[in-house]
Amino acid sequence: MRLILVGSPGVGKGTQAALLCERLGLLHVSTGDVFRNAIRERTDLGLAAMSYLDAGKLVPDEVTIEMVERILASAIESDRGFVLDGYPRSIGQANALDRFLAENGQELDAVVSFAAPDDVVVARMLARGRDDDDEKTIRKRLQVFREQTAPVLDHYRGTGLHFEVNANQAVEDVYQDITARLGS
Repeated sequence: MRLILVGSPGVGKGTQAALLCERLGLLHVSTGDVFRNAIRERTDLGLAAMSYLDAGKLVPDEVTIEMVERILASAIESDRGFVLDGYPRSIGQANALDRFLAENGQELDAVVSFAAPDDVVVARMLARGRDDDDEKTIRKRLQVFREQTAPVLDHYRGTGLHFEVNANQAVEDVYQDITARLGS
């Protein structure tokens, strides 16, 4: 199974990715984890990503795409499914993913988007108690997410692969909704 999980920060997609991976034996590919690991290991791509992050800039698509494709190539080689969490975040990344999968004889099974009211997401993120999670910053991140991700969702809506789940319910209920839609 090959899945994309799309949702704003704090909506619970990381929690669901972990459950899906644990229960279905899939590889969890989180771009945040990919960046942190590559930077910690001081790989060429990790150092490139670090230079952008240290300057407060977004990591360019070409660097992100190459990092993710290396991991997906390994998953495909070992005949293992995956859950993409936080990727693709742009149309360029979505097109690159589509090309990469087609070149490797793979197809996506589903693109799952998580919906929850902004006030719920803000409350969840404030409850985490992170230093960088104040309400103004969180609301700005939600706005940026919507602006950047809307075209990606539109890209996949036309494929018949996309479905939305209500993320404003208990963790296990969200999981049950996802797996019911997947037929797992």
